[in-house]
Amino acid sequence: MPSYVIANHNITNAEGYQEYSAKVGATIEAYGCKVLVAGTGATSMEGNAGEVTVVLEFPSREALQAWYNSPEYQEIINLRKNSTKGFLVFADQFVMPT
Repeated sequence: MPSYVIANHNITNAEGYQEYSAKVGATIEAYGCKVLVAGTGATSMEGNAGEVTVVLEFPSREALQAWYNSPEYQEIINLRKNSTKGFLVFADQFVMPT
């Protein structure tokens, strides 16, 4: 079952975030990730959303967690954490109860 990374944040350090953005793509390829949403331009209908929204789809929670915990991602994770303010969550695909 697919699992998703959902992130929404404001950029607090443009240079650091640019470096993170240039490097993160290479870390997700090996884990079967599809980038569904990435960038600015979302319209906030309720609440106070950040300027950047990202939605990544992984084939499973195991693949998602393997990517997140991988040495390649852990090497750059602080570029994101130190350059943004917002949130990042993992969520599994919804299956309608029968």
